[in-house]
Amino acid sequence: MRLSQRQLILLAACGSAALMLGALAFQHIGGMAPCKLCLWQRWPHVIAIALGAAALLALPRLMALGGLLAALSTAALGGYHTGVERGWWEGPSECSSSGAAGLSSDELFNQIMAAPLVRCDEVPWEMLGLSMASWNMLLSLGLAALWLMALRALR
Repeated sequence: MRLSQRQLILLAACGSAALMLGALAFQHIGGMAPCKLCLWQRWPHVIAIALGAAALLALPRLMALGGLLAALSTAALGGYHTGVERGWWEGPSECSSSGAAGLSSDELFNQIMAAPLVRCDEVPWEMLGLSMASWNMLLSLGLAALWLMALRALR
């Protein structure tokens, strides 16, 4: 069965909506507050949802290209966040541990008092060994494939 460009756009936009609903459920029902990087990953999904709705009204090729870029953006952010969680690289100083080596007691106290409640370098939940950021990356790459298929269907 071959999907039409309209169906592909709807599927991709609904995929982003499903990921957003899942993130909001973890936050509001599961009581799992998002870190800064988690919030950054949500914005491209919101944009993809809006572009999917706009594509049904006008400029579907341009909107599909925007949806593709949004999906790739959130996948890249998810990959970056995964690396921060696994300690492959350092994350933003506002939500990652920078260590206490070489700090005076006053500097250490200030660092503790300024620490965020939700850290970017800790994994609060995982399934099959993958964190939410990792799942977002993988699923967003799948959504990017749908956006690409929709873009190609518009030729």
